[in-house]
Amino acid sequence: MKNFHLVHLPHQQRFGGVNTASFGLEQAQRVRRFHQSFPEYSMTPLVELKCLAKELGVKNIFVKDESYRFGLNAFKVLGGSYAIAREIGRLLGVDEAELTLERLLAPDVRERLGQLTFVTATDGNHGRGVAWTAQRLGHRAVVFMPKGTAAERLENIRKLGAEASITEVNYDDTVRLARQYAAEHAGVVVQDTSWEGYDEVPLHIMQGYTTIGAEIVEQLAAFGNVKPTHVFLQAGVGAMAGAMAGFIADYYKEARPIITIVEPNQADCLYRTALTNDGELHAVTGALDSIMAGLCCGEPCSLGWQQLAAHADNFVAMPDEAAALGMRVLGNPVGSDAAVVSGESGASGFGLVVAALREPGLAELGRSLQLNGESVVLCLSTEGATDVANYRRIMWEGAWSWK
Repeated sequence: MKNFHLVHLPHQQRFGGVNTASFGLEQAQRVRRFHQSFPEYSMTPLVELKCLAKELGVKNIFVKDESYRFGLNAFKVLGGSYAIAREIGRLLGVDEAELTLERLLAPDVRERLGQLTFVTATDGNHGRGVAWTAQRLGHRAVVFMPKGTAAERLENIRKLGAEASITEVNYDDTVRLARQYAAEHAGVVVQDTSWEGYDEVPLHIMQGYTTIGAEIVEQLAAFGNVKPTHVFLQAGVGAMAGAMAGFIADYYKEARPIITIVEPNQADCLYRTALTNDGELHAVTGALDSIMAGLCCGEPCSLGWQQLAAHADNFVAMPDEAAALGMRVLGNPVGSDAAVVSGESGASGFGLVVAALREPGLAELGRSLQLNGESVVLCLSTEGATDVANYRRIMWEGAWSWK
Protein backbone atom coordinates (compact mmCIF):
# COMPACT_ATOMS: atom_id res chain seq x y z
CA MET A 1 0.00 0.00 0.00
CA LYS A 2 2.78 2.38 -0.96
CA ASN A 3 1.75 6.02 -0.42
CA PHE A 4 -1.63 4.90 0.94
CA HIS A 5 -2.08 5.07 4.70
CA LEU A 6 -5.10 3.62 6.50
CA VAL A 7 -6.15 3.57 10.11
CA HIS A 8 -9.27 1.88 11.46
CA LEU A 9 -10.80 3.75 14.38
CA PRO A 10 -12.54 1.47 16.93
CA HIS A 11 -15.06 4.21 17.68
CA GLN A 12 -17.76 2.02 19.16
CA GLN A 13 -15.56 1.31 22.16
CA ARG A 14 -15.22 4.96 23.15
CA PHE A 15 -17.47 7.32 21.25
CA GLY A 16 -20.82 5.57 20.85
CA GLY A 17 -22.85 8.17 22.74
CA VAL A 18 -22.41 11.16 20.41
CA ASN A 19 -25.75 12.75 19.52
CA THR A 20 -26.69 12.80 15.82
CA ALA A 21 -30.06 14.59 15.95
CA SER A 22 -28.53 17.90 14.78
CA PHE A 23 -27.69 16.17 11.49
CA GLY A 24 -30.56 13.67 11.27
CA LEU A 25 -33.30 13.40 8.66
CA GLU A 26 -35.78 15.67 10.46
CA GLN A 27 -33.24 18.50 10.65
CA ALA A 28 -32.07 17.79 7.10
CA GLN A 29 -35.62 18.14 5.82
CA ARG A 30 -35.91 21.55 7.48
CA VAL A 31 -32.66 22.62 5.87
CA ARG A 32 -33.75 21.29 2.51
CA ARG A 33 -37.01 23.29 2.71
CA PHE A 34 -34.90 26.42 3.09
CA HIS A 35 -32.82 25.52 0.03
CA GLN A 36 -35.97 24.68 -1.93
CA SER A 37 -37.16 28.28 -1.45
CA PHE A 38 -34.52 29.36 -3.99
CA PRO A 39 -35.64 29.07 -7.64
CA GLU A 40 -32.12 27.81 -8.43
CA TYR A 41 -32.68 24.69 -6.33
CA SER A 42 -32.97 21.29 -7.94
CA MET A 43 -31.99 17.85 -6.68
CA THR A 44 -28.54 16.94 -7.99
CA PRO A 45 -28.17 13.60 -9.82
CA LEU A 46 -27.39 10.31 -8.13
CA VAL A 47 -25.60 8.39 -10.90
CA GLU A 48 -25.66 4.60 -10.95
CA LEU A 49 -22.48 3.04 -12.42
CA LYS A 50 -23.61 -0.53 -13.01
CA CYS A 51 -21.11 -1.35 -15.74
CA LEU A 52 -18.15 -0.07 -13.76
CA ALA A 53 -19.31 -1.96 -10.68
CA LYS A 54 -19.34 -5.18 -12.68
CA GLU A 55 -15.87 -4.50 -14.06
CA LEU A 56 -14.45 -3.74 -10.60
CA GLY A 57 -16.15 -6.70 -8.93
CA VAL A 58 -18.63 -5.01 -6.59
CA LYS A 59 -22.41 -5.15 -6.53
CA ASN A 60 -23.06 -1.51 -7.42
CA ILE A 61 -21.63 2.01 -7.33
CA PHE A 62 -23.54 5.26 -6.90
CA VAL A 63 -22.06 8.74 -7.29
CA LYS A 64 -23.84 11.90 -6.11
CA ASP A 65 -22.93 14.59 -8.67
CA GLU A 66 -22.75 17.98 -6.93
CA SER A 67 -21.47 19.82 -10.02
CA TYR A 68 -25.11 20.77 -10.70
CA ARG A 69 -25.67 22.50 -7.35
CA PHE A 70 -27.24 25.97 -7.79
CA GLY A 71 -25.23 26.48 -10.99
CA LEU A 72 -22.06 26.89 -8.90
CA ASN A 73 -20.32 23.61 -9.78
CA ALA A 74 -19.93 22.45 -6.16
CA PHE A 75 -21.83 21.52 -3.01
CA LYS A 76 -20.41 24.23 -0.75
CA VAL A 77 -23.18 26.78 -1.30
CA LEU A 78 -25.49 24.55 0.75
CA GLY A 79 -23.55 25.25 3.93
CA GLY A 80 -22.73 28.90 3.36
CA SER A 81 -26.26 29.89 2.34
CA TYR A 82 -27.89 28.17 5.30
CA ALA A 83 -25.40 29.62 7.80
CA ILE A 84 -25.88 33.14 6.41
CA ALA A 85 -29.66 32.70 6.61
CA ARG A 86 -29.44 31.52 10.21
CA GLU A 87 -27.22 34.50 11.11
CA ILE A 88 -29.67 36.94 9.54
CA GLY A 89 -32.51 35.12 11.32
CA ARG A 90 -30.68 35.48 14.63
CA LEU A 91 -30.20 39.21 14.14
CA LEU A 92 -33.86 39.63 13.20
CA GLY A 93 -35.21 37.31 15.88
CA VAL A 94 -36.81 35.15 13.15
CA ASP A 95 -37.31 31.43 13.78
CA GLU A 96 -35.58 28.85 11.56
CA ALA A 97 -38.92 27.66 10.20
CA GLU A 98 -39.64 31.14 8.78
CA LEU A 99 -36.35 31.44 6.91
CA THR A 100 -36.99 31.44 3.19
CA LEU A 101 -35.55 33.44 0.32
CA GLU A 102 -38.68 35.60 0.29
CA ARG A 103 -38.32 36.42 4.00
CA LEU A 104 -34.61 37.22 3.65
CA LEU A 105 -35.36 39.62 0.78
CA ALA A 106 -38.17 41.42 2.64
CA PRO A 107 -37.69 45.24 2.89
CA ASP A 108 -37.53 45.21 6.69
CA VAL A 109 -34.30 43.17 6.62
CA ARG A 110 -32.29 46.00 5.06
CA GLU A 111 -34.17 48.60 7.13
CA ARG A 112 -33.27 46.85 10.37
CA LEU A 113 -29.83 45.43 9.60
CA GLY A 114 -28.38 47.56 6.84
CA GLN A 115 -25.87 45.88 4.53
CA LEU A 116 -24.00 43.12 6.32
CA THR A 117 -20.45 42.04 5.47
CA PHE A 118 -19.81 38.32 5.36
CA VAL A 119 -16.15 37.31 5.53
CA THR A 120 -14.58 33.95 4.78
CA ALA A 121 -11.43 32.10 3.80
CA THR A 122 -11.65 29.54 1.01
CA ASP A 123 -9.77 27.56 -1.60
CA GLY A 124 -12.63 28.36 -3.98
CA ASN A 125 -15.93 26.54 -3.64
CA HIS A 126 -16.98 27.72 -0.17
CA GLY A 127 -16.10 31.33 -0.96
CA ARG A 128 -18.03 31.15 -4.20
CA GLY A 129 -21.08 29.94 -2.30
CA VAL A 130 -20.76 32.72 0.30
CA ALA A 131 -20.28 35.34 -2.43
CA TRP A 132 -23.29 34.05 -4.38
CA THR A 133 -25.51 34.08 -1.30
CA ALA A 134 -24.39 37.57 -0.23
CA GLN A 135 -25.05 38.91 -3.72
CA ARG A 136 -28.41 37.13 -3.90
CA LEU A 137 -29.48 38.71 -0.59
CA GLY A 138 -28.02 42.17 -1.21
CA HIS A 139 -25.13 41.99 1.24
CA ARG A 140 -21.35 42.30 0.93
CA ALA A 141 -18.80 39.47 0.83
CA VAL A 142 -15.06 39.62 1.46
CA VAL A 143 -13.14 36.48 0.55
CA PHE A 144 -9.53 35.51 1.31
CA MET A 145 -7.87 32.67 -0.60
CA PRO A 146 -4.65 30.76 0.23
CA LYS A 147 -1.39 30.96 -1.66
CA GLY A 148 -1.42 28.92 -4.86
CA THR A 149 -5.16 29.30 -5.53
CA ALA A 150 -6.02 28.98 -9.22
CA ALA A 151 -6.79 32.31 -10.91
CA GLU A 152 -10.04 30.88 -12.31
CA ARG A 153 -11.36 30.24 -8.81
CA LEU A 154 -10.52 33.80 -7.77
CA GLU A 155 -12.27 35.28 -10.82
CA ASN A 156 -15.38 33.14 -10.31
CA ILE A 157 -15.78 34.70 -6.87
CA ARG A 158 -15.12 38.24 -8.08
CA LYS A 159 -17.74 37.82 -10.79
CA LEU A 160 -20.28 37.46 -7.98
CA GLY A 161 -19.47 40.92 -6.66
CA ALA A 162 -17.24 39.86 -3.77
CA GLU A 163 -13.98 41.51 -2.77
CA ALA A 164 -11.58 38.60 -3.18
CA SER A 165 -7.82 38.24 -2.99
CA ILE A 166 -5.13 35.56 -2.83
CA THR A 167 -2.87 35.69 0.21
CA GLU A 168 0.76 34.61 0.62
CA VAL A 169 -0.01 32.01 3.30
CA ASN A 170 -1.62 28.56 3.55
CA TYR A 171 -5.30 27.87 4.17
CA ASP A 172 -5.26 27.86 7.96
CA ASP A 173 -3.31 31.11 8.16
CA THR A 174 -5.72 32.57 5.61
CA VAL A 175 -8.57 31.71 7.99
CA ARG A 176 -6.77 33.76 10.63
CA LEU A 177 -6.49 36.70 8.23
CA ALA A 178 -10.23 36.49 7.56
CA ARG A 179 -10.97 36.48 11.28
CA GLN A 180 -8.76 39.54 11.79
CA TYR A 181 -10.42 41.41 8.94
CA ALA A 182 -13.90 40.64 10.28
CA ALA A 183 -12.94 41.83 13.76
CA GLU A 184 -11.60 45.10 12.38
CA HIS A 185 -14.52 45.77 9.99
CA ALA A 186 -17.55 44.51 11.94
CA GLY A 187 -17.88 41.56 9.60
CA VAL A 188 -19.55 38.21 10.14
CA VAL A 189 -17.17 35.26 9.77
CA VAL A 190 -18.69 32.37 7.78
CA GLN A 191 -16.23 29.54 8.29
CA ASP A 192 -16.64 25.77 8.63
CA THR A 193 -13.68 25.55 11.00
CA SER A 194 -14.69 25.80 14.65
CA TRP A 195 -12.59 27.22 17.47
CA GLU A 196 -13.16 28.27 21.07
CA GLY A 197 -16.20 30.52 21.19
CA TYR A 198 -17.01 29.96 17.52
CA ASP A 199 -19.16 26.91 16.89
CA GLU A 200 -22.68 28.09 16.02
CA VAL A 201 -21.89 29.20 12.46
CA PRO A 202 -19.83 26.03 11.71
CA LEU A 203 -22.74 23.96 13.06
CA HIS A 204 -25.14 25.69 10.68
CA ILE A 205 -22.74 25.22 7.77
CA MET A 206 -22.56 21.51 8.57
CA GLN A 207 -26.34 21.31 8.83
CA GLY A 208 -26.59 22.98 5.44
CA TYR A 209 -24.75 20.04 3.91
CA THR A 210 -27.38 17.58 5.16
CA THR A 211 -29.61 18.55 2.24
CA ILE A 212 -27.34 16.16 0.31
CA GLY A 213 -28.26 13.35 2.71
CA ALA A 214 -31.97 14.05 2.48
CA GLU A 215 -31.77 13.90 -1.31
CA ILE A 216 -29.68 10.73 -1.36
CA VAL A 217 -32.07 8.66 0.76
CA GLU A 218 -34.97 9.79 -1.43
CA GLN A 219 -33.04 8.88 -4.57
CA LEU A 220 -31.92 5.50 -3.23
CA ALA A 221 -35.54 4.73 -2.42
CA ALA A 222 -36.37 5.36 -6.08
CA PHE A 223 -33.71 2.80 -7.03
CA GLY A 224 -35.65 0.19 -5.04
CA ASN A 225 -34.71 1.08 -1.45
CA VAL A 226 -31.05 0.41 -2.07
CA LYS A 227 -28.90 0.53 1.06
CA PRO A 228 -25.20 1.31 0.65
CA THR A 229 -22.73 -0.93 2.44
CA HIS A 230 -19.85 1.56 2.03
CA VAL A 231 -19.76 5.36 1.97
CA PHE A 232 -16.62 7.29 1.02
CA LEU A 233 -16.38 10.92 2.16
CA GLN A 234 -13.49 13.23 1.31
CA ALA A 235 -12.48 15.76 3.94
CA GLY A 236 -10.68 19.04 4.34
CA VAL A 237 -11.45 20.31 7.85
CA GLY A 238 -14.06 17.56 8.11
CA ALA A 239 -17.25 19.65 8.25
CA MET A 240 -19.05 18.03 5.32
CA ALA A 241 -17.70 14.58 6.19
CA GLY A 242 -18.76 15.00 9.82
CA ALA A 243 -22.23 16.21 8.87
CA MET A 244 -22.75 13.33 6.46
CA ALA A 245 -21.39 10.79 8.94
CA GLY A 246 -23.83 12.11 11.53
CA PHE A 247 -26.70 11.98 9.03
CA ILE A 248 -25.85 8.44 7.95
CA ALA A 249 -25.50 7.21 11.53
CA ASP A 250 -28.80 8.82 12.52
CA TYR A 251 -30.67 7.46 9.50
CA TYR A 252 -29.32 3.90 9.38
CA LYS A 253 -28.70 3.44 13.11
CA GLU A 254 -27.23 -0.02 13.81
CA ALA A 255 -27.35 -0.83 10.07
CA ARG A 256 -24.96 2.03 9.32
CA PRO A 257 -22.73 1.50 6.27
CA ILE A 258 -18.95 1.40 6.62
CA ILE A 259 -17.77 5.02 6.44
CA THR A 260 -14.31 5.84 5.09
CA ILE A 261 -12.78 9.32 5.23
CA VAL A 262 -10.33 10.31 2.47
CA GLU A 263 -7.62 13.01 2.57
CA PRO A 264 -4.49 13.96 0.60
CA ASN A 265 -1.20 12.75 2.04
CA GLN A 266 -0.05 16.35 2.28
CA ALA A 267 -3.07 17.52 4.35
CA ASP A 268 -4.08 14.52 6.46
CA CYS A 269 -5.08 16.14 9.75
CA LEU A 270 -8.03 13.80 10.34
CA TYR A 271 -5.98 10.70 9.54
CA ARG A 272 -3.32 11.86 12.01
CA THR A 273 -5.96 12.61 14.63
CA ALA A 274 -7.45 9.13 14.20
CA LEU A 275 -4.03 7.49 14.17
CA THR A 276 -2.97 9.13 17.42
CA ASN A 277 -6.43 8.62 18.97
CA ASP A 278 -5.53 10.48 22.14
CA GLY A 279 -8.57 12.73 22.42
CA GLU A 280 -6.75 15.69 20.86
CA LEU A 281 -6.95 17.23 17.39
CA HIS A 282 -3.73 17.03 15.38
CA ALA A 283 -2.93 19.69 12.80
CA VAL A 284 -0.72 19.58 9.71
CA THR A 285 1.40 22.63 8.95
CA GLY A 286 3.34 23.79 5.93
CA ALA A 287 2.42 24.24 2.29
CA LEU A 288 -0.37 21.59 2.20
CA ASP A 289 0.43 21.09 -1.48
CA SER A 290 -1.93 18.75 -3.37
CA ILE A 291 -4.02 18.81 -6.53
CA MET A 292 -6.95 18.18 -4.17
CA ALA A 293 -7.03 21.91 -3.37
CA GLY A 294 -10.41 21.77 -1.66
CA LEU A 295 -9.04 19.29 0.86
CA CYS A 296 -5.81 21.17 1.67
CA CYS A 297 -6.71 22.13 5.22
CA GLY A 298 -4.37 21.51 8.13
CA GLU A 299 -6.58 22.07 11.18
CA PRO A 300 -9.61 19.82 11.83
CA CYS A 301 -13.07 21.19 12.64
CA SER A 302 -13.80 20.04 16.20
CA LEU A 303 -17.55 19.71 15.52
CA GLY A 304 -16.84 17.59 12.47
CA TRP A 305 -14.39 15.44 14.38
CA GLN A 306 -16.99 14.68 17.08
CA GLN A 307 -19.16 12.97 14.48
CA LEU A 308 -16.26 11.31 12.67
CA ALA A 309 -14.77 9.95 15.88
CA ALA A 310 -18.13 8.41 16.69
CA HIS A 311 -19.18 7.09 13.31
CA ALA A 312 -16.33 6.87 10.76
CA ASP A 313 -14.64 3.48 10.48
CA ASN A 314 -11.60 4.18 8.31
CA PHE A 315 -9.35 7.16 7.64
CA VAL A 316 -7.18 7.08 4.51
CA ALA A 317 -4.44 9.46 3.40
CA MET A 318 -3.60 8.97 -0.27
CA PRO A 319 -1.52 10.36 -3.15
CA ASP A 320 -2.72 12.77 -5.82
CA GLU A 321 -2.56 10.03 -8.45
CA ALA A 322 -5.60 8.34 -6.90
CA ALA A 323 -7.73 11.48 -7.25
CA ALA A 324 -6.57 11.92 -10.85
CA LEU A 325 -7.49 8.28 -11.53
CA GLY A 326 -10.97 8.93 -10.15
CA MET A 327 -11.40 11.94 -12.41
CA ARG A 328 -10.42 9.97 -15.51
CA VAL A 329 -12.63 6.99 -14.75
CA LEU A 330 -15.67 9.19 -14.01
CA GLY A 331 -15.07 11.15 -17.21
CA ASN A 332 -14.57 8.02 -19.34
CA PRO A 333 -17.43 5.70 -18.35
CA VAL A 334 -17.72 1.98 -18.94
CA GLY A 335 -20.45 0.69 -21.25
CA SER A 336 -23.76 2.50 -20.81
CA ASP A 337 -22.74 4.28 -17.61
CA ALA A 338 -23.14 8.07 -17.61
CA ALA A 339 -20.09 10.31 -17.53
CA VAL A 340 -19.49 12.53 -14.49
CA VAL A 341 -17.31 15.64 -14.69
CA SER A 342 -15.51 15.70 -11.37
CA GLY A 343 -12.68 17.90 -10.14
CA GLU A 344 -9.58 16.97 -8.18
CA SER A 345 -11.25 17.08 -4.77
CA GLY A 346 -14.59 15.88 -6.06
CA ALA A 347 -13.22 12.61 -7.41
CA SER A 348 -10.98 11.77 -4.47
CA GLY A 349 -13.22 9.35 -2.56
CA PHE A 350 -14.22 7.63 -5.78
CA GLY A 351 -10.57 7.49 -6.85
CA LEU A 352 -9.68 5.59 -3.69
CA VAL A 353 -12.37 3.01 -4.48
CA VAL A 354 -11.17 2.52 -8.06
CA ALA A 355 -7.52 2.28 -7.00
CA ALA A 356 -8.25 -0.23 -4.23
CA LEU A 357 -10.28 -2.45 -6.57
CA ARG A 358 -8.24 -2.06 -9.76
CA GLU A 359 -4.57 -1.94 -8.84
CA PRO A 360 -2.99 -5.34 -8.05
CA GLY A 361 -0.59 -3.77 -5.58
CA LEU A 362 -3.51 -2.38 -3.56
CA ALA A 363 -5.45 -5.62 -3.08
CA GLU A 364 -4.71 -5.56 0.65
CA LEU A 365 -6.13 -2.03 0.85
CA GLY A 366 -9.35 -3.22 -0.76
CA ARG A 367 -9.61 -6.07 1.74
CA SER A 368 -8.95 -3.69 4.62
CA LEU A 369 -11.81 -1.51 3.39
CA GLN A 370 -13.98 -4.68 3.26
CA LEU A 371 -14.81 -4.18 -0.42
CA ASN A 372 -16.12 -7.35 -2.08
CA GLY A 373 -18.71 -8.71 -4.49
CA GLU A 374 -21.61 -7.72 -2.21
CA SER A 375 -20.50 -4.12 -1.72
CA VAL A 376 -22.83 -1.27 -2.67
CA VAL A 377 -20.60 1.81 -2.79
CA LEU A 378 -21.75 5.41 -2.42
CA CYS A 379 -19.39 8.30 -3.26
CA LEU A 380 -19.87 12.06 -3.38
CA SER A 381 -18.47 13.98 -6.33
CA THR A 382 -18.40 17.27 -4.49
CA GLU A 383 -17.31 19.50 -7.39
CA GLY A 384 -17.07 19.66 -11.14
CA ALA A 385 -14.16 21.12 -13.11
CA THR A 386 -13.61 24.23 -10.99
CA ASP A 387 -10.10 24.68 -12.42
CA VAL A 388 -10.60 23.94 -16.10
CA ALA A 389 -6.94 24.23 -17.08
CA ASN A 390 -5.88 21.69 -14.47
CA TYR A 391 -8.84 19.44 -15.28
CA ARG A 392 -7.76 19.32 -18.93
CA ARG A 393 -4.14 18.75 -17.99
CA ILE A 394 -5.14 15.69 -15.97
CA MET A 395 -7.70 14.36 -18.44
CA TRP A 396 -5.93 15.18 -21.72
CA GLU A 397 -2.25 15.00 -20.88
CA GLY A 398 -2.26 12.29 -18.23
CA ALA A 399 -0.78 14.52 -15.55
CA TRP A 400 -0.58 12.71 -12.21
CA SER A 401 -1.07 9.39 -14.02
CA TRP A 402 -0.89 6.16 -12.07
CA LYS A 403 2.61 4.75 -11.67
